[in-house]
Amino acid sequence: MLLSKSKLFILLFGFLFVVGIQAQAQRDIYSDSTSLKDRLYFGGNFGMQFGTVTLVDFSPLVGVMITPRYSAGVGLTYQYFNDKRYYGGQASSYGGRLFNRFNVLPNVFLHGEYEAINFDNYNLVSDRFERIWSNALFLGGGYFAPFGGGRGGANFTFLYNVLYDNKRSPYSEPYVIRLGFVM
Repeated sequence: MLLSKSKLFILLFGFLFVVGIQAQAQRDIYSDSTSLKDRLYFGGNFGMQFGTVTLVDFSPLVGVMITPRYSAGVGLTYQYFNDKRYYGGQASSYGGRLFNRFNVLPNVFLHGEYEAINFDNYNLVSDRFERIWSNALFLGGGYFAPFGGGRGGANFTFLYNVLYDNKRSPYSEPYVIRLGFVM
């Protein structure tokens, strides 16, 4: 199963790399003439799932274009989870992240991110849930697909958590695939 996920990751990233060669730049900035307000961008992720398992994810971010190819920013995360199959299957997690992004091609970027998430983790020794902080260092890349002629667009990001610990992580695997929006 891991081999098939690796192949899918390589094929998808390769496709996005080829498509990105022909894409337009995310935005033009000139360090001497562009104000901070014009170099800021806002966005994030929002997800919902309802039914037996309910999940609501709200993860806003703000970034700044430091050079025409490099940006950095911060973000927050809040997730609500409720699994109606289990008594007490309701929890929420929250935290924040710092990220760096470098465009290697106009719409293909490398991404590095440090994230700290507070969540309910099951402790096998004490046989109960305990709130803990989990740290992650995500490295990877992605593709920016602009919308029309404006500054906004969608980010498709593929990341690997190099600090992954399956006993202390809110993620079931070290790989994370995200779809987010910026404007």
